[in-house]
Amino acid sequence: MIDAAFFETWAFKWAILPALIICARILDVSIGTVRIIMVSRRQKLISPFLGFFEVMIWLIAIGQVLENLTNPLYYVAYGAGFAMGNFVGIKIDERLAMGFQVVRTITKKDAYELIEALRDSGYMATNVLADSSAGPVNVIWTVLQRADLEEVIAIIKSFNPHAFFSIEDVRYANEAIPPFRRRSNIDVARRLMPFARKGK
Repeated sequence: MIDAAFFETWAFKWAILPALIICARILDVSIGTVRIIMVSRRQKLISPFLGFFEVMIWLIAIGQVLENLTNPLYYVAYGAGFAMGNFVGIKIDERLAMGFQVVRTITKKDAYELIEALRDSGYMATNVLADSSAGPVNVIWTVLQRADLEEVIAIIKSFNPHAFFSIEDVRYANEAIPPFRRRSNIDVARRLMPFARKGK
């Protein structure tokens, strides 16, 4: 058992407790950031689950601040944890790479090779001839899973390093988006642990 006097020591009040507040805020804000992203992507099951833990952790953190209103260090710790939590939440979302995106590629070069390369890799590609201020162009739409974005960009750049492309989030797709790759829990875990060593 920890002696009650320990909680009154200088080390606990000015070092350990502020660090715990920062960690709690990082955890609850990062969970909240991911929860908001999940809500926008219509993840109905995981969003309430994340919301429960987000509020529970927040209550613990704010409770410690309210009990020690005379200590300005706790305010700093609370704010620092909030700022860092937003950053961590965004990085987690980038690692998870859930949802869909659409890549719009515009090129003056004949797009036949690019379309064939995308389709050979299992991606859907829709080509439209259009007029621009620079003359006739090809506009290629590709809807894909976020986890496949880097591969598609590599295909586009290998076709034409100077091709213009833009990327937009897709809120909802009424059909499965090829290539049909089933992502296992191991794949998700690997994305969350960028420094994990690959199997030998």
